[in-house]
Amino acid sequence: MTKGCVLVVDDDREMRASLSHLLVQGGFAVQLAKGGGEALSMLLTVSPDVVLSDVRMPGMDGIAFQKRAAEVSDVPFVLFSAHGDIPMAVKAIQDGAYNFIEKPFDPRRLLTLLSNAIRLKQAQQKTAHLERQLASLTDLEQILIGESESLKAARRDILDFADSPANVLIHGATGTGKELVAKALHDLGQGPAAPFIAVNCADIPPEQFEKTVYGFRGSPGLMQTAEGGTLFLDELTSMPNETQAKLLRVIEERRVQPVGSSGPLSFKFRLISAMSKSPEIAVADGALRQDLLFRLNTLMIELPLLAERGEDILLIFRHYVRRLSTLYDVAEPKFHPADFSVLLTYEWPGNVRELQNVAERFVLSAKRGSPSVEAVIGADETDVPKTLREAVAAFERQLISDAIVSHKGRMDDAADALGIGRRTLNEKVVKLGIDKDDLLSD
Repeated sequence: MTKGCVLVVDDDREMRASLSHLLVQGGFAVQLAKGGGEALSMLLTVSPDVVLSDVRMPGMDGIAFQKRAAEVSDVPFVLFSAHGDIPMAVKAIQDGAYNFIEKPFDPRRLLTLLSNAIRLKQAQQKTAHLERQLASLTDLEQILIGESESLKAARRDILDFADSPANVLIHGATGTGKELVAKALHDLGQGPAAPFIAVNCADIPPEQFEKTVYGFRGSPGLMQTAEGGTLFLDELTSMPNETQAKLLRVIEERRVQPVGSSGPLSFKFRLISAMSKSPEIAVADGALRQDLLFRLNTLMIELPLLAERGEDILLIFRHYVRRLSTLYDVAEPKFHPADFSVLLTYEWPGNVRELQNVAERFVLSAKRGSPSVEAVIGADETDVPKTLREAVAAFERQLISDAIVSHKGRMDDAADALGIGRRTLNEKVVKLGIDKDDLLSD
């Protein structure tokens, strides 16, 4: 198996032959072209992994060839020239070249450059493939929609961790989408055809743990059922301490002995676990063994509260209203300023799961007339701002108050955390009627 295909472009026949010999000896497949015009047509038929091109060529030089190639292909370019200089190298890289090397070059350095360029292309293709897959998983829409930094971080973690076999620990409040994240990691990594076994640890009685998880007299347990796929343990902290000790031993040994069987069985599956508490609090409260945490948290994903995601709430709600209106075949309800006010100021204790339910009730209530978010949530009318301006002010007041408290009144630090200047923060404190001393006295 070759390291990849290199398209060598040079008008000098001897240089083409020399490079071909070097690259074949280095483990690459090679295609040869005498100039930019010939190489352009080959890009569509050969599909090389990297192009190695001379800069000085008659007709179409390497720089012009690179620009033309970028219109039809994303293949990385390594350019070389005996007449190279720093401005030429800088120009080539600014135009999109992976790198530039000047003749006479070190063969080992050239081979390393080509290998790295191919790895870069493969990584880019893999990331694009994962992103396309992720976008097509409609069950994940409720946790993937949004532009808040916390949501973007969680989305990046899903993409980064998908192909890793390492254990993953997901933590986030009820309704934030922990099982959906686990399913995304599974589908993007092992594929939806592989078994995905999800179990709520609270549903397993301690006395039935071994039979349920390990199996019993020929009846497969959860671990055997998950073979070759993913075992997802939700609400891990609901598992009693003695049960956690049994699970720890099995994870360490990577073997399980079904109840009543004559010997242990090895297993191979990815273990993903989830909890509503933060791991630190769970350990401090005694709800989670610290040694088990160390086995499970090789990789961690934290899911944000919906109330912390700001205007993502509006984006997600609009999305669900549009989709559910189509599902129930009703005209999409119109929004009013008061609806946005309620959405932004409501605390959303049930997170995205609750928002989805509210969106469904909002759409269904449209059949009986003009709906309101306030009515379907059942919020206290006297506590809800009536205009979008009031809602934004309330939202700003809460964010600024939280920042002042969390930074113990250090206004420069609070301003940095909020991404605004100290002067702007001071102006907002006065405008919003925030009493700093009262906040810090609580």
